[in-house]
Amino acid sequence: MTHLALNPIYAAMPVTVFEHMSGLARSLGAINLGQGFPDTPPPAALTAAAMRAMETRSQQYPPSMGVPELRDAVAAFYGRTQGLALTREQVVVTSGATEAIAAAILAVVGQGDEVLLFSPAYDAYAPLVRRAGGVPVFVPLSPPDWHYSEAGIRAAITPRTRALILNDPLNPTGSVASADELALLAEIACEHDLVAICDEVWEAVRFDGRAHQSLLGQAGMAQRTIKIGSAGKIFGATGWKVGWLVGDAALATVLAKAHQFLTFTTPPMLQWAAAEGLADPGITDALHAEWSASRAVLIDGLTADGFTVLENKATWFACIDLPASGIALDDRTFSERAVREAGVASIPLSALWEGPEDSGAGPTTILRLCHCKPPAMLEEAVARLSRWRESL
Repeated sequence: MTHLALNPIYAAMPVTVFEHMSGLARSLGAINLGQGFPDTPPPAALTAAAMRAMETRSQQYPPSMGVPELRDAVAAFYGRTQGLALTREQVVVTSGATEAIAAAILAVVGQGDEVLLFSPAYDAYAPLVRRAGGVPVFVPLSPPDWHYSEAGIRAAITPRTRALILNDPLNPTGSVASADELALLAEIACEHDLVAICDEVWEAVRFDGRAHQSLLGQAGMAQRTIKIGSAGKIFGATGWKVGWLVGDAALATVLAKAHQFLTFTTPPMLQWAAAEGLADPGITDALHAEWSASRAVLIDGLTADGFTVLENKATWFACIDLPASGIALDDRTFSERAVREAGVASIPLSALWEGPEDSGAGPTTILRLCHCKPPAMLEEAVARLSRWRESL
């Protein structure tokens, strides 16, 4: 057979931990608390809006930057919920937030540019930076508070540093940057002329009683921040793959050029439905109440059965500290065994960790579990994990 000259970057790359664990859950019939998605359909109003748009509106290519109704709705949503003054010219609709991240990186990062990443991190960041010719520079965050260290950030900056990627609220930890930390990051970005790529897909999934504050709203950041959002996370409709980029109008023009050669556009019926959803606060309020309740079921159940749950302020995830829970396994071993022996899929936090060579492997004893599931499923998952732990 002729040897194919495949790109070695991808030939040697494993599948993501999310695909791996979800695949195991499917094949073994396990409860999937690994990959983050609700097991219930999106709100009925959104489904009805999508069906109505499919029946009565165009199903052909929409404008690459997105339908005007959704771009206006995104701007209005952020004005109402976060106090940001935006216009449609600052919004580019993408096929999901991961595509938005890719477009932002391609628009900003050139050959040899260094990009600050905070570990643990969503696993797409570093490969996309490398594919753009850039160099990821990792700034480790430490449990249980996951604070942003001024000394650590400043030590990582060199004359080649071009950008930073901030995921706030942070997946996988569920932590949220404080006002002081946002001010610090803005100060550093302005001082070193950095572009801030802000993955804020969990902005509407907060449980600390506070409205989300974006780095885009900090002093000096309007022309150097790219804000990324996701209808999939806001509405629990992950399969829709509707996301967006927000930035200064001049910056958005460049972002749109990167986006046009990735997916070019996004299904228009889903865009129109997302626009209706963003205009109706009742939809997001109901979802937040539902996720608050399911979060309590998981966290209270784990705590009652002797698991130590780390503080969680946002996202669909809760993390357990294995040693503090009386479990002498590392997170990868626990995760692999639990899906096979207990019938519960999870995500080992160490799979989302990269760091400088002298920083070690990072935390290897923290496990991420997804709570946006039906209460009965969560109760059964906790019971299975508790019974299995007794056999260890």
